[in-house]
Amino acid sequence: MRILIDYRPALRERSGVGETVFQLSKALGSLSEENPRIDLTLFSSSMRDRVDPAFFPNPARIIDRRIPVRLLNFLWHRCEWPCIETITGSDYDVVHSSNPLLIPSSQAAQVITIHDLYFLKHPEDTSKEISRDYTALVRQHASRADCVVVPSEYTRQQVQDFLEIRDDHLVVCPLGTMPSLPRREQPERGPILFIGTLEARKNIDGLLDAYTLLLDRFENAPDLILVGRPTSDTGKWAPRLLVEPLRGRVQQLGYVTPETREVLLKQARMLVLPSFDEGFGLPILEAMSVGVPIVASNRGAIPEILGDAGLLVDPADPQALSSAIQKTLSDSEHVRTAVTRGLARASHYSWQRSARILRNTYVRAIENRRFKL
Repeated sequence: MRILIDYRPALRERSGVGETVFQLSKALGSLSEENPRIDLTLFSSSMRDRVDPAFFPNPARIIDRRIPVRLLNFLWHRCEWPCIETITGSDYDVVHSSNPLLIPSSQAAQVITIHDLYFLKHPEDTSKEISRDYTALVRQHASRADCVVVPSEYTRQQVQDFLEIRDDHLVVCPLGTMPSLPRREQPERGPILFIGTLEARKNIDGLLDAYTLLLDRFENAPDLILVGRPTSDTGKWAPRLLVEPLRGRVQQLGYVTPETREVLLKQARMLVLPSFDEGFGLPILEAMSVGVPIVASNRGAIPEILGDAGLLVDPADPQALSSAIQKTLSDSEHVRTAVTRGLARASHYSWQRSARILRNTYVRAIENRRFKL
């Protein structure tokens, strides 16, 4: 089975989609070592960013073209040209787009990943390219795809409700986590940690409101650290960090490497993720796997992933969010229970398991395409 995956989201600052593409590609490469019938190609195109072949097993082939990302996206999304076979000079049985729009192909089965539909529900909060293309084209492309991959049951239901995709063309492929030794004990000191792209749906303003309330009523409140790539939305709340009571208490680190992210998690008193919507919530899984207690939103896929291993609150209620953070800081019995449950839940997720689901999805996509012909 000749597989091509769009690797471009993982070229730089691997968070969210980029980390998912990187880890799934790496795990599929390992499967190709076990099963010679898997022929994996990673496709990249950029004028300045290159794929590092050292990250991947030898069976994975890398095709790297110096084509600007935005130009190729425009040609693919708006003109459906050129075919991937023309660009790479090779044929494939299945091509997998890492976003909700198809990669043009002359003959291969076509798979897309829909991580969430926030861009469809709130186009005003998305980038110009996503608002222009995804919002207008996702229904058409999803209906033509031979399989649609989603990371959670929540997103599967969203795709069915909003896009009316047939159930036999939808596959839930949960994300995974890297094996890690959980910390032996909870730190007495350490920051409150947020991890995620600093965009509107992550509700940073609400988190700052809750943290301000915490500072008013909890004398020994830890500092708050925000980890994630800034966006145009960051300017709406960043000035708050320069004035009391947040000045000197909130650090904005920007993007950090996965290695640094793990170090920060192991030092943290808790992870807080107050998003208005999430298609999965990878930071929650990463936090559970190293034994970090969690306070999170009760929206999107977060309750599905976190379950009873943390506190779920209404992200639009800063008072409730602040109280949940305070409980996690002060109630050691709650923390012990949450950590134990989190470690148990995280043990059910792995990138190898996800890669096997994806391999079976490709087989189904090829069968679905044959049925159409």
